[in-house]
Amino acid sequence: MSNVEDHHSSRAPEPVGSYPHAKRIGNLLFLSGVGPRSRGSSDIPGVTLDEDGKVLAVDIEAQCRSCFENVRTVLEDAGARWEDLADVLVFLTDMERDFETYNRVYSEYFAGEGNPNPTRTTIEINCLPTPIAVEVKAIACMGV
Repeated sequence: MSNVEDHHSSRAPEPVGSYPHAKRIGNLLFLSGVGPRSRGSSDIPGVTLDEDGKVLAVDIEAQCRSCFENVRTVLEDAGARWEDLADVLVFLTDMERDFETYNRVYSEYFAGEGNPNPTRTTIEINCLPTPIAVEVKAIACMGV
């Protein structure tokens, strides 16, 4: 396919595997899973670890805000806008503990006037590849 293009952001956290931050096919932009990690370090906003790397505390609000800002960065670096978001899939590792806070923060970023209001699915999974509690996968429709 000649209209397929990989996008790598120089500002978003590095992927934890061999995949692009996003892939554009025509006017659709598919984002790989985006977590709350910080670029260029092992820091994870909203995660407190002990000396053995075990999670001591989770601040889901801080993690959500960092995830959503990282999604915004990937979109921008791929030539898309926040308003181009069409679909969002969110993975939470503890729905009971985190959903209420996540839902409140989500609405600040995605719902209401001036925000993209994409379709959304939120699911609970038992773990993610790094000690994070939330990850976002998204699809944007560019240039419409």
